[in-house]
Amino acid sequence: MIRRHGWERPARLTRREFLRRSAIAGLGVTLTGALASCRERTPSTSGGGGPRVPLLASPDRPATLPLFDDLPPIEDGLSPEAGPLRIFNWNDYIYKKVLKAFEAEYGVEIEYTQFSGMNEAMSKVQNDTVRFDLFFPTIENLPKLVAAKKLQPLNHSYLPNLANVWPQLRDPWYDRGSRYSIPYMTWKTGIGYRRDHVDDPGALPMPFDIYWDERFRGKVNLLDEYRETIGMALVRIGVGDMNTHDEEAIRQAGEALSQLNELVDVKVAAGDYQKIAEGQAWVTYSWSGNMNYAQWYLPEGVGPEILGFYYPPEGGWEVSNDLIVISSQAENPVLAHHFINFLLDIENGLTNFGYEGFQPPFVGVSEKEWLKAGYIPENLRTTIVTEQDFARGQPILALPPEIDQVYQDVWTEFKAGI
Repeated sequence: MIRRHGWERPARLTRREFLRRSAIAGLGVTLTGALASCRERTPSTSGGGGPRVPLLASPDRPATLPLFDDLPPIEDGLSPEAGPLRIFNWNDYIYKKVLKAFEAEYGVEIEYTQFSGMNEAMSKVQNDTVRFDLFFPTIENLPKLVAAKKLQPLNHSYLPNLANVWPQLRDPWYDRGSRYSIPYMTWKTGIGYRRDHVDDPGALPMPFDIYWDERFRGKVNLLDEYRETIGMALVRIGVGDMNTHDEEAIRQAGEALSQLNELVDVKVAAGDYQKIAEGQAWVTYSWSGNMNYAQWYLPEGVGPEILGFYYPPEGGWEVSNDLIVISSQAENPVLAHHFINFLLDIENGLTNFGYEGFQPPFVGVSEKEWLKAGYIPENLRTTIVTEQDFARGQPILALPPEIDQVYQDVWTEFKAGI
């Protein structure tokens, strides 16, 4: 029974997104018969008779990713290569000042290739159409990359600054022992809004109702990310789990989203930070880091006090992090390890955060230091991510392919009406 009105904090989540059949086929991964039933809990495995790769990890079912005899980590004590270091990452997702500092310290050049969406990035990695030493994927893609032998295991002797990371992300549920990945940035996904046009959404019984408010017609923007945005609609109709396998609930969430086309002439696009800053949108479903970043796009003479970000203090909505990994074909693996360690230095991380707005998960850094480093005004204090937020929120998880296909079909139908 789906409760359509009111809002309950969700029970602890179970799983997550993006195991689409085409993606799995492109990576050469075969699924066991356990996935024939979408509600089975048995993990899938890699094909070819090699070590088992759990593809459906979750906080209540953590994964230790396997090592392969033909893909050993690099040896200890090697000197960094001469470069250039090749980075494949989101648009403008490392402060150029930090990149230049690394180039100066190591006497190398960095070749930065950018992407605008994770589907695009994974397609290029799957098809070997991009050369990279370092890649910045999201957590649900990690096991597929490992199963396809696209990544090399890390040598932690080059990563002493990993000690600066929250313990729960030093040994995360999706990669026990951090065998293949290091956490990069954290975020909460919530309601970004213009305080000069919109009252605090937290005053509403169901805060996500803000997107269905006809007063904001033409000024509503949603993330162009099918799992996050459908997950938001699931919460709004009373389904706590943003990773639900309930096909009826998923379709009802899609019906709710489709109402937005007529009600508010909804927009679904990237660059929400710019749209909210320039007044093209008054409310947006957004990552916390984007709302911090929006201040750099405000018109001259307009201060950041007009920006707002709501995330429920008791949690329950999305909280997650992305990753840094090294290609199994990396030409500069030692240099890549040094770059990861460079980003994990607290001073470098604070500098990076001060521009990017997305926050690395560092121990021992107070909220006051984050606010100062990012020049964040009091009204954006809610964008700060804590370890407690991770305990109270839910990540977007990998799904069995047939359930993921339901999400994608619902999303395609919704976007066709925009």
